[in-house]
Amino acid sequence: MELAENGPEDKPTRVTYDDALSMAKFGTFNIVLFLLAGTILTAFLLEVMGISYVVAVADQDLLITTKEKGILTAVGFIGVIVSSHLWGFLADTYGRRRVIVPTLFITFVISAISSFTISFWSITLLRFMAGFFISGPSATIYAYVGEFHSRKNGSRAIMAVSFVYGLGGILLPAIAYIVLSQDWQLPIPVLGIIYRPWRLYLLVSSLPGVVCAIILLMFPESPKFTLNQGDMQKAIEAIQWVYRFNSNCRDRTLKIEYLECDAEDQLGKRGLGTSNGCSALSKLIWNQTAPLFMGTHLRVTIIVCVLQFGTYLTAHGLFMFLPQIVDQLATVKDSGVQSINVCQIVNDRMNFGAVAEDVHPDTANQTLHDMVFKLSLLIEILYAVGFAVIAVIINTVGRLSILVSVFVGCGVAGVLLIFVSEPTVVMALYVVLLMSGFTASVVNAVVVDLYPTSLRAMAVCIALMFGRLGTVVGSNMLGVLLENYCELTFVIPSVLLIVCGLLSFFIPNIRKGVRSGSG
Repeated sequence: MELAENGPEDKPTRVTYDDALSMAKFGTFNIVLFLLAGTILTAFLLEVMGISYVVAVADQDLLITTKEKGILTAVGFIGVIVSSHLWGFLADTYGRRRVIVPTLFITFVISAISSFTISFWSITLLRFMAGFFISGPSATIYAYVGEFHSRKNGSRAIMAVSFVYGLGGILLPAIAYIVLSQDWQLPIPVLGIIYRPWRLYLLVSSLPGVVCAIILLMFPESPKFTLNQGDMQKAIEAIQWVYRFNSNCRDRTLKIEYLECDAEDQLGKRGLGTSNGCSALSKLIWNQTAPLFMGTHLRVTIIVCVLQFGTYLTAHGLFMFLPQIVDQLATVKDSGVQSINVCQIVNDRMNFGAVAEDVHPDTANQTLHDMVFKLSLLIEILYAVGFAVIAVIINTVGRLSILVSVFVGCGVAGVLLIFVSEPTVVMALYVVLLMSGFTASVVNAVVVDLYPTSLRAMAVCIALMFGRLGTVVGSNMLGVLLENYCELTFVIPSVLLIVCGLLSFFIPNIRKGVRSGSG
């Protein structure tokens, strides 16, 4: 991926921000940044989606019903939702890196503690807190990465991160398979618990995030952010750091003495300043949020929020119960049944009542059918390949074509899902329906393009907040509707996806293949 080709030695000392990035060139730094950002997104996935594997096997330890499983799978996203606005504000006023690093460390500590919980309410509280803090880096990282790349290549950079995220997503079923397929237990009398594989799974799943936090301690703050804050020298030093990293030479420097700000970024600085007291802080938060819902930003804010809501409701909301549904599908298929649709399986075989009273925690089956892990692995591989393809073609075919084809294609698959009666085809259509998650990163690229630096992190956080709200609605809708209104469980998100495909036509500048936003 060729993102810069200009040499530094003969450049003038007064340059634009994009020219400075071109002088720093594309190299090792950018690749490492892609790897870190993708791993941070993977850490988010492991923290909030990994619980779907836990509830499938830990119900006897925690004595939870199906309704409580729905609460537990959604509570992490509730934490994400209620904190999104806070992290967007902090990232746009105090720095991207200053949000990302501390929140990753805190999330690790919370997840480690949650692996020792003894009740439904204690693990629910801790998973809420984990979601609250992991929300910070999961959204802010998009702005952080985008601001290390020029306008022309911002979308491709974000899709490159998404490719790494797709590869990293393989860790979700891989860790689950390696850890949860084991059958051992370690009594800890002092805590009154039996330490089983699902507890270790929570701890192992938190490791990628803390590793990224340690590495990011050595990285600079976003030069675009520091320039927007009026600290030009620090911005230049950050770009020099990138150049030395890419050149693998500590003694080399770029001839840059002045960076020119974009017009909208200069305007954006007026809303930022030093806050003293609750009144001043509230005014600053308002000034940071209100512009997203005013003037030229209003339409795009509404559209991207709806698109993310539809994407997450389907791709993440329906994924939450994937282990249980696929476990039942695979069991039915192994029993020799050749013709049965997904709703018949749900109605006939899934237990939506309370936890069986005659099953003791020490003898309960806490394993899943191998097909659950194989299908989850297939989904993550498809995501990795899909993100790689999108990164290559996004500037050629355009974001509109990608959004419409994915939204509509996945929506049609969801409708077909309820009519098919062959278990293998049912699982295939379920996988296609979950592929709607491709659109999330494309929409994030659109958000980074269309908002100025002073609003960018907040815009990403607000859009993702609505996306995660979709996850909560989707996962709980599945738990509530699946038993008595199974068909609606799949029809509603499918129709919503098709509507999102039509809504994509109304995004400003969506037909352009490169970034057109304001720096």
